Amino acid sequence: IMSDMAIWMAGGVSVPLYPTLAPDMIGKILKHSESKILFVGKLDGWEAMKPGIPDDVKCISYPLSPPNDYDTWNDIVAHHGPITESPSRSHTELATIVYTSGTTGMPKGAMHNFAGLAAGATHAANTYNITSQDRLLSYLPLSHVAERLCVELVQVYQGTHVFFTDSLDTFSEDLQRARPTFFFAVPRIWAKFQAGVFSKMPEKKLQKLFRIPILNSIIKKKIRTGLGLNEATRCLSGAAPISVSLFQWYKELGIEILEVYGMTENLGYSHSTRQGKSRPGFVGQNNLDVDAKLGDGGEILVKGPTTMLGYYNEPEITAEALDEEGYIHTGDIGQMESDGSLKITGRIKEIFKTSKGKYVAPFPIENRLLISPHIEQLCVVGSSLPQPIALVMLAEGDRDTLAKGGSREDIHNSLQATMREVNSQLDPHEKVKSLVVVKDEWGVENGFMTPTLKIRRNVLEAHYADHIETWYESGLDVQWED
Repeated sequence: IMSDMAIWMAGGVSVPLYPTLAPDMIGKILKHSESKILFVGKLDGWEAMKPGIPDDVKCISYPLSPPNDYDTWNDIVAHHGPITESPSRSHTELATIVYTSGTTGMPKGAMHNFAGLAAGATHAANTYNITSQDRLLSYLPLSHVAERLCVELVQVYQGTHVFFTDSLDTFSEDLQRARPTFFFAVPRIWAKFQAGVFSKMPEKKLQKLFRIPILNSIIKKKIRTGLGLNEATRCLSGAAPISVSLFQWYKELGIEILEVYGMTENLGYSHSTRQGKSRPGFVGQNNLDVDAKLGDGGEILVKGPTTMLGYYNEPEITAEALDEEGYIHTGDIGQMESDGSLKITGRIKEIFKTSKGKYVAPFPIENRLLISPHIEQLCVVGSSLPQPIALVMLAEGDRDTLAKGGSREDIHNSLQATMREVNSQLDPHEKVKSLVVVKDEWGVENGFMTPTLKIRRNVLEAHYADHIETWYESGLDVQWED
């Protein structure tokens, strides 16, 4: 945050980087953005990242940064007094270049001016009635547009109380310390919270206790308090769809999860679910001053006060993404109800053709399969197969159970029942031939997920390419990678 403000006050443009980027990607972004100075803060994988920094980029070291021989923040402060003037930037000036998380290929640098940042912060605060009395916990990288918007920028405008996590190891303690009143998480975080509850009390036992009237409210309040969310009045989820089962579990617990929709190209400010109106699968209605419509093939088109200026040094790609009316062509496919409520049903580029010549959209199938509490992530593939198959990463609680020597049988049977139920709702060419439970845990570190925790389909398909056909030909409806 200090870097952002300092860069802006000096007349520069800030380029945030995810702390999990591979060295080659760091180099590409720094070169593409023509960055001159890099501020280095607390990092875990610094030695692996360092080779990616171009020689002509000057580095400045923050306190708590990894050991290095760069000029330090403290040295600069000691040798330079504070500026005496009050810098002012035009609202039309370029403020930041935010690179997309890159589910495929080279990330693109979305350009945003100060007017867009200001509109995003004030409009987001109004949408969710965020005031100076609210408490937020910052734990996602500030390069994430949602974190930057809600933590950094809203704090500037509204004076909210912001707490920061020390590390992932202290996340639970930090939640207890902050007791946030406004909380945003991606579905994977919500799933991890649930797994933590189940690790202390098995799901079946918990459900039995929920059915006892005298204990119901007491136990639910205790769980909310244990999560650190007992004072949270607005709980948001975004970046990926949350499963129906997880959504319903939190609803039963007394936590209404409000799904939101946005992207780097509009600072994450597009659609929001209003309190009391949450529905699984829907991301709410368009935000204040946002115009949304469906284009060819049901593609979602949006424009608003936070729409990017374009992609940095990419005029051709910009022309593809922004039309003459100023709408962003999101690449997402959706359905819109009469009241404007939006449902995301897929991605245009993810649709594949089976060997039978039929087109399959994986997203709706995955959404249906996510009803299973045993599935944390999955990826439907099948571009070279007669029918699609689904690669499944088990929920954290199940992975822990199996690691301790637990039986697969109940999980296997439950997945089998889910697949049969889902297949009964699908067209013949969409029916899933097999669910394959993979061994790997998909994460940012191994490249299977983006820094915003979206799966990288092309990486997953390439990784399992040598096995996919064999799994298909096995004829098993549920199988395990051993």
